[in-house]
Amino acid sequence: MSESTPRLTAKEAENYLLRAGFDLARQKGSHRIYRKGSLRMALPWHTGKILHPKIINELFEVLSEAGAFDKNTENPESLK
Repeated sequence: MSESTPRLTAKEAENYLLRAGFDLARQKGSHRIYRKGSLRMALPWHTGKILHPKIINELFEVLSEAGAFDKNTENPESLK
């Protein structure tokens, strides 16, 4: 990706997942696990902290696989 990865908090990432049809499956410690069919996304939940770029990239990969987001053409803001 030529543009920089957006900075997201866990709450913002959760909003993307919920809008894409993911459900909170369970929580273990500070990690929340979301599922949609066979797709799974573990999200570290630390209120107010910015997520690491690797986690944000994984989020957009999972959203792309779910058909909610095309990482090559869409802007993440379109999911808000």
